[in-house]
Amino acid sequence: MAQNKGIHFGTDGWRAVIGEEYTFANLKVVSQAVADYLGAAKTAAVGFDTRFMSGRFARITAEVLAANGIKVILSDRATPTPTLSFAVKSKKLDLGVMITASHNPAEYNGFKIKTSSGGAAGPEITRKVERLLGKSPVKEDRDSALKIKEEDLIGDYIGFIRSYIDLKKIRSRRFRVLVDAMYGSGDSYIGRMLEGTKIELEFLRNKVNPSFGGIHPEPIEENLEELKARLKSEKFDLGIALDGDADRIAAVAPGGEFIHPQKILGLLALHLIQDRHWTGGIVKTIAGTTMIDNIARALKVKLYETPVGFKYISNLMETEDIAAGGEEAGGMGVKGYIPERDGSVAGLLLLEMMAYRNKDILKILNEVEKQFGRYYYVREDLRLKEHIEPKKEKLPSELLGKKVVQVKDYDGVKLICEDQSWLMFRASGTEPIMRIYAEAKSLKQAKRLLALGGKIIRKS
Repeated sequence: MAQNKGIHFGTDGWRAVIGEEYTFANLKVVSQAVADYLGAAKTAAVGFDTRFMSGRFARITAEVLAANGIKVILSDRATPTPTLSFAVKSKKLDLGVMITASHNPAEYNGFKIKTSSGGAAGPEITRKVERLLGKSPVKEDRDSALKIKEEDLIGDYIGFIRSYIDLKKIRSRRFRVLVDAMYGSGDSYIGRMLEGTKIELEFLRNKVNPSFGGIHPEPIEENLEELKARLKSEKFDLGIALDGDADRIAAVAPGGEFIHPQKILGLLALHLIQDRHWTGGIVKTIAGTTMIDNIARALKVKLYETPVGFKYISNLMETEDIAAGGEEAGGMGVKGYIPERDGSVAGLLLLEMMAYRNKDILKILNEVEKQFGRYYYVREDLRLKEHIEPKKEKLPSELLGKKVVQVKDYDGVKLICEDQSWLMFRASGTEPIMRIYAEAKSLKQAKRLLALGGKIIRKS
């Protein structure tokens, strides 16, 4: 009987290095555990991204599920993760599996579980799957492949997005937009979503390259030099970057200014509530910017705060009236869709906001920051020799001369000062890495807080 060989579901699914922990054998064990959790005579969809062997891994997963009596729809091509999520919800399936390691380095692959709503499986589901790992032999059936139905999942997804976005509002606008797909499964699908409009699109890195050009397919500023350079030297109105499975976003304004995902969440919330006149609260994680607090207060809507990980936001979107929710890493979810992230939809809503307000994105951002405050957010992943948890009682009562007025410790430890600056420590659950976050009203102060955080951890 197969055994659990260190397989663990983290913040967003199971991820491991291909050929080490991520093997055909281990993938079959995980797939069998999912089948045992789901049960026979149920339905599921399986999708995959552009990573090395993702299509083969997806087929193996589908075959194991089918051998267990589960009716399986397998994507006939690499797709964004939100495409798989939308298929599960729209086709009223019981579960979805996405083969992707999202923004991890090229040597990784992964396994995400989606619920019947299209949302991310929460800890209560992933823990059950983990407990089933290796509990029963992997079922394999030579004829299981014949029971799998391959489908194009992209068409329905794009059709829905075209109905979701206010194409009438943006159809005649002549925005020039540069989209960086980072060699991921986002490809050039935004072009199909905007067919019939006068928006001029150009694409970067929208070909299949399993090595991702030697970088992580993560839309953080240091990975977007070409996008920033072209926004600085050419007349584009907006730059959009998607991660490896197109569920996260970053943006660049004319002049090459990077728009941090923290700010994108604020823009989306303002657009949906002020321009579209939608109801609903806003969700951020504990590592989210203080600007969101100020926006929620001004809009007089409820602000929710969760642990880090979109699955917590996803769960809230299923039970509460949420206009927009997002995480500091660029995952944005919006009302009236799936309770999941979608980088393409977030980017299209930024275009829509520009059309509604008849202003360029930089002017909108400047006005928002003038009203709700400009905050500078920085982060460092500090690799340690061993796992360390900072002891709350040994943490300082002031930071850079500012009194600590609140401590949050439900996911890591966050020290909040009287001037709204803050410093946060959050240990990785799988590696000896301490993630240090800081935010302040000046970049200099934020960097000083980050450096102080490093000193505190090294002394622990």
